[in-house]
Amino acid sequence: MIVQELVSKLRVRYDYAWVVLKGLVKTDFRLRYQGSFLGIAWSVLKPLMMFCVMYVVFGKFLRMSDGTPTYPVVLLLGISSWQFVTESTNVGLRSVVDRGDLLRKIHFPNYIVVVSATMGAFISYAINLGVVLVFALFARVHFTWRVVLLPINIIELYAVTLGLTLVMATMYVYFRDIAHIWEVFQQLVFYGMPIIYPLSYVTDRGGWYATVARLELLNPIAQSIQDIRHNFIAPDTQPTVWNQFNNTAVKMVPLIIMLLLLWLGIYLFRRNSRKFAEVM
Repeated sequence: MIVQELVSKLRVRYDYAWVVLKGLVKTDFRLRYQGSFLGIAWSVLKPLMMFCVMYVVFGKFLRMSDGTPTYPVVLLLGISSWQFVTESTNVGLRSVVDRGDLLRKIHFPNYIVVVSATMGAFISYAINLGVVLVFALFARVHFTWRVVLLPINIIELYAVTLGLTLVMATMYVYFRDIAHIWEVFQQLVFYGMPIIYPLSYVTDRGGWYATVARLELLNPIAQSIQDIRHNFIAPDTQPTVWNQFNNTAVKMVPLIIMLLLLWLGIYLFRRNSRKFAEVM
């Protein structure tokens, strides 16, 4: 009886929110590529085109490769994962303001508009993971039991992305300059993480280079992407925080940062959501 009552209360409380979320996700995803000739295919073509450019420039000309046959697939997977982060944050930070008229007319939890933006990007990411899988099969990637850990890694990447998006969506309501600041900062983050270059390219230099490279893995976004690469494609060549540090407390740093960022995003958004209509 107690369990049934609990389920009933949760259904009453969140059923309407779930219906609104599904409606917004479907609408956003359909409108995203409306009017374009290729439509939804752009969700795959964009990371593929970026992959081609980065592979030619960094893999061929600058020789930033780990020298393994799986490197192209690893690069594509990293770019696709980062594309999910940028698409979620770029669309999500504007979601409250863009949906201002809807929020004023219809009563539903404000956080749904942010979650719908990240879910729309997540659908594109899921499609890209399918493309990566096809490339991996053609590259004859040897899959291991670690593939079962992939959902955990993807959930972690989504959680840190959602937390970051909630923080910026809250700030954007008050400070529109945050969009321009993030546009510049995300480029710094992108080139500061081992996405287009293998981490071994830095660690092989030794000295303080190796120390800096290992510290990069304490970034929860970098750690999540490396874990996804490690468990999905190349466990033998992709270093992660779990095999680069012996101290258990240090290994927990990215997870702690992720949880704190998610908590901060939820806290700031809930605290300010009632004022959004007045400010906008």
